[in-house]
This record gives sequence, structure tokens and C-alpha cells, in this order.
Amino acid sequence: MTVLPDDGLSLAAEFPDATLEQWHSLVAGVLRKSGKEASGVAAEDALSTALEDGLRTRPLYTAHTTAPDPGFPGFAPFVRGSRAEGNTAGGWDVRQRHTVGDGATVLADLENGVTSLWLVLGEGGFPVDSLGRVLDGVYLDLAPVVLDAGRDVGAAARELFRLYEERGVAKDAARGSLGADPLGHQARTGEELEFASAAALALRCAEEYPGLRALTVDALPYHEAGGSAAQELGASLSTGVAYLRELTEAGLSVEQACAQLEFRYAASADQFLTIAKLRAARRLWARVAEVCGAPQAGAQVQHAVTSPVMMSRRDPWVNMLRTTLATLAAGVGGADAVTVLPFDHALGLPDAFARRIARNTSTILIEESHLSRVIDPAGGSWYVERLTDELAHAGWEFFQQIEGLGGQAAALGSGRLAEDLAATWRERGTRLAKRREPITGVSEFPHLGERPVEREPQPVPPSGGLPRVRRDEAYEALRARSDAHLAATGARPRIFLATLGPAAAHTGRAGFAANLFQAGGIEAVTEGTFEESGATEACLCSSDAVYEEQAENTARSLGAAGARHVFLAGRPGQYTGVDSYVFAGCDAVAVLTATLDRMGVS
Repeated sequence: MTVLPDDGLSLAAEFPDATLEQWHSLVAGVLRKSGKEASGVAAEDALSTALEDGLRTRPLYTAHTTAPDPGFPGFAPFVRGSRAEGNTAGGWDVRQRHTVGDGATVLADLENGVTSLWLVLGEGGFPVDSLGRVLDGVYLDLAPVVLDAGRDVGAAARELFRLYEERGVAKDAARGSLGADPLGHQARTGEELEFASAAALALRCAEEYPGLRALTVDALPYHEAGGSAAQELGASLSTGVAYLRELTEAGLSVEQACAQLEFRYAASADQFLTIAKLRAARRLWARVAEVCGAPQAGAQVQHAVTSPVMMSRRDPWVNMLRTTLATLAAGVGGADAVTVLPFDHALGLPDAFARRIARNTSTILIEESHLSRVIDPAGGSWYVERLTDELAHAGWEFFQQIEGLGGQAAALGSGRLAEDLAATWRERGTRLAKRREPITGVSEFPHLGERPVEREPQPVPPSGGLPRVRRDEAYEALRARSDAHLAATGARPRIFLATLGPAAAHTGRAGFAANLFQAGGIEAVTEGTFEESGATEACLCSSDAVYEEQAENTARSLGAAGARHVFLAGRPGQYTGVDSYVFAGCDAVAVLTATLDRMGVS
């Protein structure tokens, strides 16, 4: 038994140590009161939460929770960070994404906290020949530049090299990435590119530009197609291995080839999963480098981007909170660079305020919260270490599945990878539809009267490959129908909430019902009578005891008054006159879709 040093504090010293068995017994007692019989480990299992990829979050983690030794920061397997000093030298690289604009926009970002630039060129971004104008006034020996040019990567790289030479930038002072990513482009567009151009760029960078990386392993296409964390990890690992093969065949050593790669991952508001994903990604890539005979070359360089999938179009202000959580997770997880997408990203081009908030999100976490002063802040957490280990195994398993299909290119070309991602998204879609995964401001607490935020459209991004999904898409379609009805008739579709009994009996379920129907753009009316409400459907709201006394009579009265459909807020029962039921866990999207259909809202 480990003996702790005497710290001079005798708090709780007179109490015996609690045991896991005692906790199990207490949990079993609580479950028994709720009608569930479970004891021992089964009681603990009853309180665990299922995650994607077959993972589960346990209700309790202790010193007995096992996980591999994560090692030390800056040393294999790099779980605790790719660099020994972590981000303590000044925080992570604050990288802002640009698709349109000019030198003034770019300079404004650099002058106000941004430390590197991510420029989208070609389809969906700036013309390649405008790169010089975009970077006008930028000191290229101080500000790293990361290109994202798809099929135009060769031309974009040549233009950047020309600017370096024209402005007298020393080759060893150039920093950033050329962003070549043939497999990422294939995932986005379905178009296959030759690897030779990317390999040639890598050879040139290795020989002439030691601070410049040639290739990006972008996992965002798989995340944006609805993939899970493990699928994102597995796809990125398979892509990285494919690039290692191509680069070593082109003449680079394994060490040189690893040095040419930067990995890009999504950071979501699920902070612990994001932290674990970034830590697991480093461990997995370290394993790849070890197998390739270069264990010390496995320090993965990571660029984290706040998830586009989580961004909502309704109540977009909430996205500020989502991106703050995601950025915190990326920083704690050890990302080398972080891009915070503006809160209005899903609506179109961000305005100056949105860009300011985006860059200041990192600044506050670094400068005011001092998040970067600690290396691997989550390290040693029994929960985080266990989740990192479990996610690493799940990611490795998916990586092996892809390799078994012939590698990343074959998995993309056959459509198998797309099928796996779609299956994962369907499962998640079910949770979203049932509001098991709530979206604040969209599926929960929507505000129908809020004035919409309008933005100029973004350049159309490349398409033709994997789809781009959003968590809010099903509810957004419903709200769009309601908006069209409002524009055509001057009023939203309405439902009358028939509250029965005293306020204490009906308030809870009335609030639940109003929240649910408003998620579909249906205005809930509680004042006056059904005839005065302008509604064509109604929903009974009260307690089970009141329902027993009044539900059937009230339902018949509503039907006689012209209600075409009567809901009851509560678990399904056998009440005459009630057509259907709404309750926690019901398929809200299906209910709302059918309701709008009956109301004639197209």
C-alpha cells in the first residue's frame, strides 16, 4: 500500500477509507428506489454513458483505473505532447482561416493576436494569382503561412516560393505548410490526384526550406461527413501512412518524410473527447513511426479546428460558447495550432466582430486563463488517461480496417469509407432527432422571435466526394418551412397547449411541449381558448393524475372545437380522443415533420 507523506493536515483522518464496494452498495440503493435492481459492477454499469465507437463513460474513475504509462512530454509515445516544453513558450499558434478579403483583412488579424495564416486558394477561396495581394504588407519571415489549395497546390506553392524570393525571405526563415493533400482532396471531391506533385514539393522543402512542411493530413472531411472520433483518427492514420510510403519511395528517409506532415483534426464542444482524441492521435502516430523504424520522428504536429459540424445557424451566438469549449479542449489536448471558426461561419462570410471574437477566444485562454502555462493539464486524470487509451484502440482498429481494404485511396474509391461514415451519422442523427444530443437554441430553448443573423455567402467549397453534415440540419429544414409559412401568411403555424389543473401540475409538461414544438418553428399558444388561438392542433399538458380525471373529456372537447389532432404530453397511454403522445425521448423530428405536413406547411 502506498504511504502518503504527512502534510500536517488531519482532515478526515478519523474516518476509515471508503471502498469501491461501499460505493456500489450505495448506488444499488439509489437504483432500487427508481425501480432498477443491480448490484456490484452491474450497478456501476447502469450509470455509465454510451459513446460512439463502442466506448462508455463510467460514473467513477479511481486510482485502480488502468491505462498505459503516457510517458513524458516531448518523448515517445508523445501522449503528453510533441514538445517537451508544450505550449508554455507563449501558447499555441493562433491560426486564422481566410477564404476572401485582402491584405488589410489579413493584417488586421495579425496585428490583433493571430500568429499564422490559413489561406484557402483556388476553388472555394482566393485566386492563386492573388496570393501576393493577399499577403501585401505581411512579413513572411515572421508570419507562418499555411496553404489550402486542393488541385491547385502546385501553382499555389510556386507562387509562395516566388514571394519568398521576391521579398528576400531567407529559406531557413520560411515557416508554415504548402498543404498538399491528395487524399483529402479525393475525400472532398471524388477526384484522384497524382502523388508525384506532393512528393516533389516535399523533396524541395526537405532540401531547401527546413521550416516548411509540404503535406497536410486533413481529417476534417471525415469529421464533416459525420464520422466518429475513432473514424477520424483511423482515416488520418491511414492517410499519413500512405504519404509516408510515397515520400520514402521518392527518396526521403522516414525521418524526413515524417517531418513533412502536419495533421489537422476537429475540436468539438465535447471537451473530454477532444482532449482524448488529440492525445490518442499522437500515441497512434508514434506507433506508426516506431514500426517504420524511426520512433523519435513520431512527434505529430497538430492543427485543431473548431468543428463546423457543431455550428448552428439558428441562435448562432451560442456558437461562441461552443468554440470556446472546443478551443479550451484543443489547448489542453496539446494542439500546436488552433483555428477558431467565427460564430457566424455556418451563415456565410464572417464580419469583423465575428473575426475579432474568434481570435480573442484563444487570446483569453492563453493570456488570461493561463491555459498554456501547464504542460498537458489533463495528464494524470484517471478518466482522461483511460478515455485516451480506449479511443486509441478504437482508432487503431478502424485504421486496420481501412488498411485491410487496401489503404485510404482504395477505401475512398470503393465507397466503403463513405458507407461507414454514413452509418455513424445515421446513428447520431437518431440521437439528435430524439434530442438525446441536445442543440441549445435549436432543438432546445429555441427563440422563434429572434431576428435572423444575415451574412454574405461564402465561396462555394469543393464538393462531389464525401458529404458535409451539420447537427442542426433536420431542425433547420423544419424551421425553414415555418419561415416560409410566416412570409406567405404573416403568421407561424400554431399549436394550442391545453393546460389542465393547477400550475404545479401542468407547468413542467407545458414547458416541455412548448420547447419541442418551437424546435420545429411551431408557435405554442397557452392563452385564451382553442377557438381564439388560431391553431388547428392541440396538446394536453398536466400530470398523470390530472390526465386520469380530465384527459379524455378535454380531448373530446378540443375535437368538437375543431382540433384536427390532439397530442398528450407524457408517456403513451390509452386515452380516448388523444391521437398521439410527445415525451422525453420521442422522435421530435418525426413528430414535427408530420405536424407541419398536417398543417399544410410546405
